[in-house]
Amino acid sequence: MKQILSFLDQLMRHNNREWFTEHKQEYVSAQAHFNEFTEKLIAEVGKFDESIRPLTIADCTYRIYKDMRFSREKIPYKTHMGAYLCPHGKKSGMAGYYFHLEPSESEDYAFGNLLAAGLYNPTPSLAIAIRDKIHNEPDAFEQVVEAAKDYHWNDNAKLKRVPNGYPQDARHAEYLKLKTFTICAALPDQIVLGDETKLLHYVTEIFREAKPCNDFINQVVESGCW
Repeated sequence: MKQILSFLDQLMRHNNREWFTEHKQEYVSAQAHFNEFTEKLIAEVGKFDESIRPLTIADCTYRIYKDMRFSREKIPYKTHMGAYLCPHGKKSGMAGYYFHLEPSESEDYAFGNLLAAGLYNPTPSLAIAIRDKIHNEPDAFEQVVEAAKDYHWNDNAKLKRVPNGYPQDARHAEYLKLKTFTICAALPDQIVLGDETKLLHYVTEIFREAKPCNDFINQVVESGCW
């Protein structure tokens, strides 16, 4: 991963078309390395989550070119590489497993390296349906929380009060305030920059903890009742 992060670090410092064109082959090499790791990750995650087995690289990875139409800063390239292992592919709208590499100094996402799972920014109607499931199945949701012991819940977009329709003292009141249902785990530099076989095992085991969360959310998504 050192090669990938080195390229991304340089791209972060020289984020323009001229530099990228001159270093295109470095990008191609870094992308190939990332894709190779992602293929192995698909295979390993697929051993405990069969919905991931059919996925291809194209189903999981993203272009490095930014969509300038929606960017306040007119820089042309992303400064991270990510893979989203999600049933039926990244555009399916389902909960999945996300692997993210990025220089820690980047101001683009300011995350650094991380792992995540769950569902980011669901539609309002889907968010309500997920809250309903949390409220109506508190024991099942408790198992989700307990399984994801190495994660923290993303509460950056959180309501100040429990939404209308739920008791203010509900068992999982704090989770009912969430607007996005994602869990995040740190990916330490010493793991990322070390032996890649050990990295693959580490990521796989952390993702294993997230399967109950993804299953819980995807039961709502697949029900279509939202």
